Amino acid sequence: MKPRETSSMEGLNPGPEQAAQALHVLLIEDNLADAELCLLDLKKKGFKISADVAQTQDEFMAFVCSEEYDLVLSDYNLRNWNGLDAMRVLRDKGKDVPFVLVTGSLGDEAAVECVKQGVSDYVLKDRRARLPVAIERALQEKAERVARRRLEEQLQQSQKMEAIGRLAGGVAHDFNNLLTVITGYSQLLLDSLDPGNPMHSHVGQIKKAGDRAASLTRQLLAFSRKQVLAPQVLDLNQVVTNMNKMLTRLIGEDVELVTICFPRLWRVKADPGQIEQVMMNLVVNARDAMPRGGKLTIETANANLGKNYPDQHSVIAPGSYVMLAVSDTGSGMNQETQSRIFEPFFTTKEQGKGTGLGLSTVYGIVKQSGGHIWVYSEPEKGATFKVYLPRTEAGAEELKKAESVVRTQTGSETIMLVEDNESVRTFVRGVLEARGYRLLEAGGSEDALKAIEGHAEPIHLLLTDVVMPRMSGTELAARIAPLHPETKVLYMSGYTDNAIVHHGVLDEGTHFLQKPFVPEVLTQKIREVLGE
Repeated sequence: MKPRETSSMEGLNPGPEQAAQALHVLLIEDNLADAELCLLDLKKKGFKISADVAQTQDEFMAFVCSEEYDLVLSDYNLRNWNGLDAMRVLRDKGKDVPFVLVTGSLGDEAAVECVKQGVSDYVLKDRRARLPVAIERALQEKAERVARRRLEEQLQQSQKMEAIGRLAGGVAHDFNNLLTVITGYSQLLLDSLDPGNPMHSHVGQIKKAGDRAASLTRQLLAFSRKQVLAPQVLDLNQVVTNMNKMLTRLIGEDVELVTICFPRLWRVKADPGQIEQVMMNLVVNARDAMPRGGKLTIETANANLGKNYPDQHSVIAPGSYVMLAVSDTGSGMNQETQSRIFEPFFTTKEQGKGTGLGLSTVYGIVKQSGGHIWVYSEPEKGATFKVYLPRTEAGAEELKKAESVVRTQTGSETIMLVEDNESVRTFVRGVLEARGYRLLEAGGSEDALKAIEGHAEPIHLLLTDVVMPRMSGTELAARIAPLHPETKVLYMSGYTDNAIVHHGVLDEGTHFLQKPFVPEVLTQKIREVLGE
C-alpha cells in the first residue's frame, strides 16, 4: 500500500534541518489509522513531508529497494515481524537512515536492545508530542555522522598524499643527480660534435630524453612541495589576461573559451610561473575532457570563507581568499575517479596520452602556495576545479620576464666543490676546470672542512650540495664562515629540505641551483654569485 502525503509548512516552525529541505519518510505501520494520525501530527507541527506507508514486510522491502529516504518511522510490534527487523535490513543494505520507533509499548529490555542495535530514538504513541524533537535529534545525529565520515576521509586522503609526496621527493632527489650527469655530459658532447656528424643526432636524442625525464622529476617535486618558489604579489586577472591568447591556441577552435574576471579582485602572493603552470594544466585537463568540443570557463572572484565552509568541501581555514575556477562541459568524473585525480601517475587517459602528473603538479603548487583546491564533477556533466589562494594586502608587483641564459662565462677564482655523488662531482669539476676555475673538492662536509683548514689562500665560492650525510651544506657554510669570511655560497640540490627554504620559499640572500643543470646554467649562476 502506498498512500503518499505532502504536508505544508503551516503551524509551528520545524527545526533547521526540516526548514532547509523536504523530508522523504518511510512510515512502517500495519495500522493505517495510526499512520494517518502520525502524519497529521507532523503536519500540524509544520513539517514538510512526503511519506510512503508500508503495512507489510513485502511492501517495506519493495520501498527499500526502490526509494531513498531521509527518515524511517516504524512501529515496533508488527504482524509476524518487528521494527528492529526492519532496521537490521536497512543496515545490512548499507543505508544510514535515521530510524525512530513510534510504538504503543516498549519494555525496558527491548528499548535497551533497540538502542544497542542502532535505533535513533523511540516515542510512545500516547506521547507523540515528543516526536518532532526525536526526529530533529535523529537528523542532527545523522548530519554529524556524515560530517565526521567526511573529515575522516579527508584525513586519510591527506595522509596518503603526504606519504606519496615524501616518496616522490626522495625519488626526484636521486633521479636529479643521475639526470645532472646524463644531460650535462650530453650537452658537452653536443657542443663538441659538428652538426653534420651522425653522432650529433644520436646524442641529441639522449639529451631530449634526459630533458623529458627532468621535466617529470620537476613535476614530482611540485607535487611533493619540494620545489623552490619565487613569490610575488599578483593580480590574478593580469595572469589570466596575459595567458588568454596562448590558451585559445592551446584548446583549439572547437572549444569556446570564456573568461570572467572579477573587477576588484584582491591580491595574492604566489610564484607567477607556477600559477601559470596551474592554469595550463587545468586547461589542458579540461580540453582533453571535451574531445568533441564544448565550453571552457576561467573565472576569478573574491571569496570570504566562513567556518562552515570546511564541512561542505575540504579542510580550509576560514578567511579571505582569491578564487580561480576552471570549468568545462566535458565528460566529467565519478566519485572514485575524483578521489584519485591528484595522485601522481594516476590517469584515465589512454596509454601514451598522458603522464598522470598534470593534476598532481597543480595540487603541489597550490598547497605549497598556502592555498587549497576543490573539485566538483559528475559523469557527463563536466567538472569545475576551484583554487583558493590566501588574500594579501600588499600591492601587485609588475610581472618580471624570465631572463634567457647568457653565453658560457669563464673565471679564475678558487671554488670549493662539495658533492657526495661522485658522478655529479666529477662532471662539475670537469666543467669548471675547463672554464679556468681553480678547484678544491670533497665528497662530504667533514672532508671539506679538513681541506679548507689547510688552505691559506682565499676561497671565493663554496659550491655545495644541500642534503648530505652527517652535516648539511648549510651547516658546512656556517662552519666555513669564520675561517674564510670572503667565501660566498651557492647551494645545489636535486630537491630542497628546510635547510634553505621555509614552505618552499628561498631564504632571502640565498643562492640556489636546481639539479639537473647543464654547463651553461652552472657557469652563469656562478658568475652571477661571484659578481655581486
